[in-house]
Amino acid sequence: MPVPSIAFLGPSGTYAEAACRQLAQAQGLKHHTPRSGPSIQHVLHQLKADHGGDGTAAAAVVPVENSVQGGVTATLDTLWSLSTPCCPPDAPDPYGPQGLEIVRGLVLPIRHALLGSGCMEDISEVISHPQALCQCGTWLNNHLPQALQLPTTSTAEAARMVKGSRFRGAIASLNAAGEQDLNVLAYPINDEPNNCTRFLLVQPVVATERASTAPAPGDHAVITSLCFSLRQRDRPGALVEALQVFHGQSLNMSRIESRPAKTGLGKYVFFVDVEGHYQAAPFQKALRNLYPTCEHLLNFGSYPVVTVPPGTMERP
Repeated sequence: MPVPSIAFLGPSGTYAEAACRQLAQAQGLKHHTPRSGPSIQHVLHQLKADHGGDGTAAAAVVPVENSVQGGVTATLDTLWSLSTPCCPPDAPDPYGPQGLEIVRGLVLPIRHALLGSGCMEDISEVISHPQALCQCGTWLNNHLPQALQLPTTSTAEAARMVKGSRFRGAIASLNAAGEQDLNVLAYPINDEPNNCTRFLLVQPVVATERASTAPAPGDHAVITSLCFSLRQRDRPGALVEALQVFHGQSLNMSRIESRPAKTGLGKYVFFVDVEGHYQAAPFQKALRNLYPTCEHLLNFGSYPVVTVPPGTMERP
């Protein structure tokens, strides 16, 4: 029988792979095999198409937010495009997740290194994922001001591309240095010492499994991720009215971000994280009040988030 897999942004050696192994263990998916994908969009589309039915992707791990660069737009946009709006109030599980569901989160410390096969003095090109380049921008300007900064699909791919080159350097993790047998030319090089990224473990919604895998509705050590577009977006105060439903139920909104709806200028969708489980009574009342104001309302799920202490994921 084929072994189900967990898709992540590859290749091997990315921060996403480290998060994937941690999240799989925490979720009890120890028999699932990590499998790399070329992009965040590919990873989530693969999960949506496969549903784990033939030994392919049964779950996916994607980054959603960085403490320096903010939201990961590829993840937000793809989750919005692949998920299904909430069920109406008279459904068996009103306002519950449909399509894809976030089941667990992990905050991973990010400690970038400059890797290469030569010496730092010879580096004329620095390659990495665009977010990693931005997270090390000040360091690069101070130490390698003449070097070209070239984007690639992942930090691990950057490490693979510089292997054997005397003039190229990669921004990646210490794990990637070991994977590609590269020299660690400088470490750590990220501008902010508390740099961290929140990763999500996403699975297809299976209603029969939700009761056994989801945190209890009374557990406040979870967050619920929602996304909505407004029915009357041009009316003054429409967004305030929508957000006040959480205040009215004493629910703390820990994050809000807007993204273009891609259907025309001035049309946006709003991603919010709210503390608490969506099945708890106050949350249900807030969603009941929010639902009529929305053109689309999506619930990505209620899930616990664990923070990994700095240094525990690193190896030289």
